[in-house]
Amino acid sequence: MAKKPSSKTEELRQKSDDQLAEELTTLKREQFNLRFQSATNQLEAPARIRQVRRSIAKIKTLQGERSRAVQVKG
Repeated sequence: MAKKPSSKTEELRQKSDDQLAEELTTLKREQFNLRFQSATNQLEAPARIRQVRRSIAKIKTLQGERSRAVQVKG
């Protein structure tokens, strides 16, 4: 039995390609900053690294699905 998609995933599905790319850039920048904080032992929320990494994966998955859908149609 498949899991029900989270509300975050549904929100991402409703965004345009440009909005997804912009959010991906923002998350990658945040991930870089979190890694830097972790390396200097200044990280306050270690769980945030995991959340950001998974959000990046969700966006990349959606982008891949959309590009494959366009290839199939075209």
